[in-house]
Amino acid sequence: MALVLHAGKGNKNAYKALIAAEYSGVQVKLVEDFQMGVSNKTPEFLKMNPIGKVPVLETPEGPLFESNAIARYVTRSKADNPLYGASLMDYALIEQWIDFASLEIDANIRLWYGPRMGFVVHLPPAEEAAISALKRGLVALNTHLASNTFLVGHSVTLADIIMTCNLYMGFVRVMTKKFTSEFPHVERYFWTLVNQPNFTKILGDVKQTDSVPAVQSKRPAQTKEAAKPKPKEEPKKEEAPKPKAVEEEVEAPKPKPKNPLDLLPPSEMILDEWKRLYSNTKTNFREVAIKGFWDMYDPEGYSLWFCDYKYNDENTVSFVTLNKVGGFLQRMDLARKYAFGKMLIIGSEPPFKVKGLWLFRGQEIPQFVIDECYDMELYEWKKVDISDEAQKERVSQMIEDQEPFEGEVLLDAKCFK
Repeated sequence: MALVLHAGKGNKNAYKALIAAEYSGVQVKLVEDFQMGVSNKTPEFLKMNPIGKVPVLETPEGPLFESNAIARYVTRSKADNPLYGASLMDYALIEQWIDFASLEIDANIRLWYGPRMGFVVHLPPAEEAAISALKRGLVALNTHLASNTFLVGHSVTLADIIMTCNLYMGFVRVMTKKFTSEFPHVERYFWTLVNQPNFTKILGDVKQTDSVPAVQSKRPAQTKEAAKPKPKEEPKKEEAPKPKAVEEEVEAPKPKPKNPLDLLPPSEMILDEWKRLYSNTKTNFREVAIKGFWDMYDPEGYSLWFCDYKYNDENTVSFVTLNKVGGFLQRMDLARKYAFGKMLIIGSEPPFKVKGLWLFRGQEIPQFVIDECYDMELYEWKKVDISDEAQKERVSQMIEDQEPFEGEVLLDAKCFK
């Protein structure tokens, strides 16, 4: 008996089993005329999967759901299948990358794509967090693929099939060329796989999306109360007009709430004056700009903070690291009125270190920055003690872009002002 797969023709989760079947020589029949939202709501389907999700595989032993489990079953249907590697370690690594493909790639693509299509409410902070998490996964994948053609060994395995199918939704739905160009080894890997004959037979001609879809409104579900016909209302009696002297008062628009930092006591340090001095000093920087900074600095109105990136071991590609820091500075734009920052990318070869110095209004990192800029949690933060001459000198060196810095060359230095 052929295995029967219940899913629509465009379901990327069904593609996993179908491609595995092509490589394994296992017969899997895709049901005809499957209609999502109809076929998966029938009593017959719900007996196979009570929550109505697809795909579902009918086997001689009974039904099976969850796409990775189905793909594993199809692969195991062939004895000694090379899709599962040639050793116990190969098997473990294949399982490792299957988990990675599901948790780090697929989950975050869904969190980006689903809300934009109106499947759930779109929340910009949640989308930014999903994109950040996806990029982190892609950086790790890109690093691995820099020296590997396939995920495990020297040929296609089940891990490659599942990873490619998960990437497929990203490439064709939300991940534009501008986005994926940060991960050249992932691009090479994806286009190599989707052009393999067994992939092409199932996926057809794959085209990368040109744009991220616009946010679509989620249609609110109609409640039972709202669905009931409303009783006819009796016509209201006309009320006598109120005397002109009793006119309703028009509510004045409420003033925009002030940023808490604007309510702090005035500071002797004028941030814009420091930024102008920094920008206009072209020579004798230590004697002019650095001395000017310490003359202006108000430790009661401002605070200084060192930051260190938590995941420097992932900074293996120079331009990806530079883009990562550049993106952080763009997202800090909301704090431009209240902050000045220097970010140093350090090292002549990977992994590169990222360290920063930030000047913030007030004695703590502003809460609205922590809430709105998700990059903040990617760094370890330490308040500068300016009574410590070593820390004070380190601040001066970071403002100055001193090289070498702490014994290492600078790959680049970026300023937020």
